[in-house]
Amino acid sequence: MKKIITTGIITAILISSGLALAFPEPAIVPAPADWTLNVRFENPQQIVLPGAIPQRFWYMILTITNETGKDVDFYPSCELMTDTFQRVPAIQGTSSVLFDRIKKRYQGRYPFLELLEDVGNKILQGQDNAKDVVVFWPDFDPNAKSFDIFISGLSNETAVVDDPVKKDEHGNPVKIYLRKTLDLTYSIVGDPKFRGRQKLKLENKQWVMR
Repeated sequence: MKKIITTGIITAILISSGLALAFPEPAIVPAPADWTLNVRFENPQQIVLPGAIPQRFWYMILTITNETGKDVDFYPSCELMTDTFQRVPAIQGTSSVLFDRIKKRYQGRYPFLELLEDVGNKILQGQDNAKDVVVFWPDFDPNAKSFDIFISGLSNETAVVDDPVKKDEHGNPVKIYLRKTLDLTYSIVGDPKFRGRQKLKLENKQWVMR
């Protein structure tokens, strides 16, 4: 999906340096040109596609509304990371069978539900142009006790930090470019032996630079 921008570099650096999830915070007072979209979300749910080998997925529904006063560019990225440091990018090219099942399940509440990858590169302003989108991840480490979902592309606020390890040819720190990112932290409740019965609890919602 050409509009997805990978932002996981800083994650690997923080993990390797023992600072996992210790991300910088956005500016307290945004710059005049900075904007942030409004987002509502349903907590992640599980779905299993039957077959000779059943496939388990997790999905999340987001409602994105542009109340910035202007049309804005939209280049989203969604990644799940467990407390066991497994990184799981959102699925691209989601199967029609998977999407159709979710769309049917929520047709009353979200009649215009779209795949995130099918949303255009512009979010028009106003409630009438709000987007209901679904994001999918394959099942992750069953031993995980919690995970974070990182959603970027909801803001144009950026920051530049020095890589704590890498140097350029002149011996100067390599620059890392970060985006304002929504970070949702969930704990997992229940026995992993009964995966389908496990429940999630939202522990924290915050904006970070990642």
